[in-house]
Amino acid sequence: MNISTPHRVGEDDPIDVFDHPEFRGHEQIVFGHDAASGLKTIIAIHDTRLGPAAGGCRMWRYESGDAALTDALRLSRGMTYKNALAGLDFGGGKAVIIADAQKDKTEALLEAFGTQVERLAGRYRTAEDVGISTADMDVVARRTAFALGTAKTGLGDPSPYTALGVFEGIKAAVRFRLKHDDLSGLTVSVQGLGNVGFGVARYLYEAGARLVVSDINDRSVARAIETFSARPVDPNAAHKTDADIFCPCALGAGLNSVTIPEIRAGIVAGAANNQLASDQDGKRLLDAGILYAPDYAINAGGIISIALAGPGDKDTLVREKTIAIGQTLTRIFERAQTENLPTQTIADKLAQERLSSAV
Repeated sequence: MNISTPHRVGEDDPIDVFDHPEFRGHEQIVFGHDAASGLKTIIAIHDTRLGPAAGGCRMWRYESGDAALTDALRLSRGMTYKNALAGLDFGGGKAVIIADAQKDKTEALLEAFGTQVERLAGRYRTAEDVGISTADMDVVARRTAFALGTAKTGLGDPSPYTALGVFEGIKAAVRFRLKHDDLSGLTVSVQGLGNVGFGVARYLYEAGARLVVSDINDRSVARAIETFSARPVDPNAAHKTDADIFCPCALGAGLNSVTIPEIRAGIVAGAANNQLASDQDGKRLLDAGILYAPDYAINAGGIISIALAGPGDKDTLVREKTIAIGQTLTRIFERAQTENLPTQTIADKLAQERLSSAV
């Protein structure tokens, strides 16, 4: 259902949607529930001027319904800007499922989510995200024609393309800040070693970078140490590590008034969504002399693979568009320097210019 009055999600959590600090003119917000499977989901559609909303589904054990709504609202708006900046004919949307992906995930729950997506009749196209795999999306697709990123709908797992785009973005940042292409000998602190983070680490290692790695999963850290001769560090200290580049690839809001003064790297470029905790944090990074690669610009490889590839396609076009992320970031860096504005502000402007042209 569309939300026009306060509703409750989770345990005694009053949520006033329109007064929510992350509500930014969202077109539609749907709260979905299925008693039989235990599904509790929020689907946020931010903007469809460029086309149907597209964005992944995140399964997470949120502390409250309000925390889930906050994530859905922020992530969906980020997808609007990501798709616009990547030149895709999609608007922005995102779904969250309030559940523990390790304990609560069942085929019935995933199918129930697919039913919720199908009821939106194509206004929202879903895909995998944190807590949801491509195999899970195959289950979701049993109930909806609008599940993307599966073997049947395209190239399958989008994470390798996200990792490629982040690597190209890091190279662009190094060229702009350090005036050379070679990553050999540079130290990169990679925070988060999921599918994307580990893929980025592999690209960096093969390019000759020295890696400092961190993750809440000890096995992922051990694997990175063995594979990349990496040095481990506590995830909470990853941003404070002596490094040339800090590469956040975990959850968002890690760049804030507390952490930014502690960052020792001159470049921040990583795959995590919504890295800035507030709009003011882009200015804080600028004032600290840190070159920031806006998250939705650098991590667009996954949605590019989902949007542009059809069943049986080769990935030539997807790879070309993903590699071009480096060029997009260079344009952002140059304009930000000229206008003396945060790179996030410039990225927003570029996305808004394309959105305005669609009206």
